[in-house]
Amino acid sequence: MRQFGVNWAEIDDVLLDMDGTLLDRHFDNFFFEEELPRRYATLHGLPFEASRDRLMAMYRSVEGELAWTDLHYWTERVGIDVVAMHKELDGLIGFLPGAEPFLTEVRRRGKRITILTNAHASGVAVKTAKTGLDRYVDRIVDAAEVGYLKMRSEYWPACQKLVGFDPTRALFVDDDEGCLRAALRFGLAQIVHSAKSSSQRPAEASSIFPSIEHMTALLDGHPFPARR
Repeated sequence: MRQFGVNWAEIDDVLLDMDGTLLDRHFDNFFFEEELPRRYATLHGLPFEASRDRLMAMYRSVEGELAWTDLHYWTERVGIDVVAMHKELDGLIGFLPGAEPFLTEVRRRGKRITILTNAHASGVAVKTAKTGLDRYVDRIVDAAEVGYLKMRSEYWPACQKLVGFDPTRALFVDDDEGCLRAALRFGLAQIVHSAKSSSQRPAEASSIFPSIEHMTALLDGHPFPARR
């Protein structure tokens, strides 16, 4: 199989997703699929499965909209302070293997690193306070700043205007194929899928984009298969 690697001489901007690419998505999966349904069940006197089904339907009802990741929206809708819950459960927040060495090396090479996240600013604040992620990068841009989520076609021209990157000299890594497809349509030069988004779940390679399990695979000497 043909091998694909990043030509770092042709990259000025490194655009990175946060959850599932740099940070372990296990926190978010546990929070929204397990702990919040459990507390919602207690609050409303529901069986756990019925509570989870109800919340999953709520999530789907606003998927793709800013409300989908707006923690204040969910606090109001479910009647539970989800920002306080983030702080309470921050022991589950952490880097994915290889993320910190990757960020350190990319910064050493003089590339500009921007995190592009669909996460809400309140959640970003909790996660950066816990991990120090903000010290590794030049900027963190949440979806509300752009006005759209990354899987929306409107996101990318607005993001380019806000951040000021050249799509032909940018690398973008994300674990969400919808976000990657939107970036591809916009014309980003190098697009990579993060296949190991959670430490507690198996890797799931993309059939469309080159996939990696650890960010260090993007550095010199660590080729990975290209999409065919």
